[in-house]
Parts: sequence; structure tokens; C-alpha cells
Amino acid sequence: MLATQHANRRGFMKMLAASPLLAQIAAQGLYEKSAAAFGLDLRGNVYSRLGVKTVINCRGTWTYLSGSLQFPEVQQAQAEASRHFVNMVDLHHAVGERLAELTGAESGLITSGAAGAMAAATAACMAGSDPKKIWQLPDTTGLKHEVIMVGGRSAFDNAIRLAGAKLVLVEKPDDIASAITGNTAMIYTTDLGDKLAREAAIAKDYNVPLLLDDAAGIPPIDNIKLYAKMKLDLYTFSGGKGLRGPQCSGVLLGRKDLIEAALRNSCPFEGAVCRPMKVGKEEVIGTHTEIYIPDDGNRYPTLRITWDQEAWGFNVAECAKKLHEGDPVIEVLSIDNPSMVPAVQEGTDKPKPNPKEPKKQNHIELVSMTIQPGEEMIVGRRLRTILSAARQGKPA
Repeated sequence: MLATQHANRRGFMKMLAASPLLAQIAAQGLYEKSAAAFGLDLRGNVYSRLGVKTVINCRGTWTYLSGSLQFPEVQQAQAEASRHFVNMVDLHHAVGERLAELTGAESGLITSGAAGAMAAATAACMAGSDPKKIWQLPDTTGLKHEVIMVGGRSAFDNAIRLAGAKLVLVEKPDDIASAITGNTAMIYTTDLGDKLAREAAIAKDYNVPLLLDDAAGIPPIDNIKLYAKMKLDLYTFSGGKGLRGPQCSGVLLGRKDLIEAALRNSCPFEGAVCRPMKVGKEEVIGTHTEIYIPDDGNRYPTLRITWDQEAWGFNVAECAKKLHEGDPVIEVLSIDNPSMVPAVQEGTDKPKPNPKEPKKQNHIELVSMTIQPGEEMIVGRRLRTILSAARQGKPA
């Protein structure tokens, strides 16, 4: 027993799996109290001291769940960066050159998330590096100010609109050419593969910059070089998802002139429309460092769990709710999106859902990327308790 008191968290979780009594305690959400009996303090963190429950994240790198967990190398780089003052413009230029070496792009810029990259890219395509035009935004009088949105509106297009752009919505790549006018400043897309190649070709033909938003595009890590090979004008990844850099960071890559213009329209330049989207030296260094990630080349394996919802009288939403309400909180991927503004409507001329026929999903998913060692045992036990109770018609 004395030796057990010095076990680490992983060892304790393995013991939970082996001991029916402790497993039952874990399933009831009281595993922290048992841990204390063995000399392990699982509640002694900055979040619990604020009264905030930590989350076992089986849902993936969602922003409302704080993205991903930083690699140790990122934490070390940020700590080192925090000990020195630096000229931020010099830093951005140096990191832009390093990003070019690592990705094959002409240059790069660390931004305040992929949404920050969208705003900076839009401003760059409208105002360029002209100081008078930069100061004029978001007033676009006399400037090219239309952005063609392929696929219609999205929940993230406010990042484009806040720079002063007017959205021009098209549904398919074949609709782009007819939407281009003398006021077209940029084409925005989230399409990949053949659609992206077609859209990039149209953009080149009409000499209009194209921005690809592939925020969650890593993994596979090959994408970090793929779009440079395609010679895309601009493209962005989130720094706080698969790259496992700082949550408040993004990477904007592409043409050197447009990257420089994006910087000029951003922090630290006073008077620039994107200056409020401040990126600190710690985020710049942390995201830059995190280009060095394991190149497994695959998306993360995901476990899908299904059951007969009608026969059990227990649906996916109810299961997700019970997992969320426990302690620790367990978040799984289902049809819900707690971080979506309810009024958001995506796409154009798409059939609206019938409120009398809510969307149905016959499974929940556990995304392996964000599950930490040992947590799978807690999740498994909790799911078994909930689903066993549901099958027997008892409250979990």
C-alpha cells in the first residue's frame, strides 16, 4: 500500500480498471477522492482552484474546449521568449523567412488564430501596404472590397466582414468567374482537392488572390507544403489545433507581397484595422517552433459508439448530456455544437431544416488526439455505466 501511494496518475488509472470497487467509484465521478486516499492530488490545479471543472476531451480540437494541448517544446519556447524584449516587426520578418524554409511558401505570418489570418488577409487584399489605404479601413470607399465566398456564408465570415469587405456568395466553383467584377479583392474558399485546384486556376486567370481556410488541415502534416506546391496565393492553418501550438495563434502562408501587406494591416502597427488581434512574442515563437511535429501523415483515429436508441429509449444527445454533466466533464463528438451562435445560417439557397424533424445521429465519437493517457479508462467506465443503465431503463 505504501508503494502505491507513490504511483503516478497513469498507474492509478490502471488500478481503477483492475479493481471493481475503484472502477465503480470512478464511474460515479468520485475518482478524485479515491486518488486522495492514495496520496494523489488530482484537483490541485489552477482551474479547480477557480471552481472550474477540467474536461476529458473526446471531441477533438474545438475552440470552445480550448483547442489542443501544447507540446512540451512549445511551452519551453514560450518560456524562453518571455524572458526577452524584441522588436515585433523584426521578429515577424525573421519568422516569415523561417516559415518559408519550413513550408515552401514565399513567406508566412503568425496571426491570432485562423480567423485572425482571414481578417489580415482580407485587409491585405483590399489595402495592400499603402499607409493611406490601411488607415482608411474598414471604410472601403474607392477600394476593391468584394470577397467571393465559395459555398456561401459560414460561421466565420465575420472575420472578413469586420475588415470592411462585402461578401459575394456563390455556391460552386463554376459560379466564381461570373461573380468577379472590378471590385473583387479576394476569393475565399474552404474547398479541397479537385475543387480547390479548379478555384485556384480561375483565380489565376482573373488575377484575383485566393485565400484557402484550412484551419483544421493538420494533420496530415503534408498539407504544410502541399498548398505551396499548388502556388496558392494565401492559406491558413490554426496554430491551436493539430499543430498543438498556442491556442490563440494561427499561421498565414503564401505570397510574400500579400504576407507583408497582412502584417502592415495588423499588430503592432497602430491605426491598422487588425491591430486589436494582437499576437505576442510568446505565440509567435511557440507556433513557429511547433512546425516540428510528428509526421505520421494520418488523421486521428476515432472510436464510434452506437446503440439502438429507440429500443433503449435513450438517444445520443441524452448520452452526451450525461457525460458532460459528470465530474470530470467528458466531452464527446456528436451532432451538437455548443459554440455555434444559434442565428448562424450556412450556405445559400439550401433547404432549411424542418424544426419538427430534428437532426438525428446514431452514434457518438471519441477522438483519440485529445484523450490523455489514462483518461480512456475513466471514459470507458462512465460510458459503460450510462449505457448499461439506459439499456435497463434505470437512471445513470
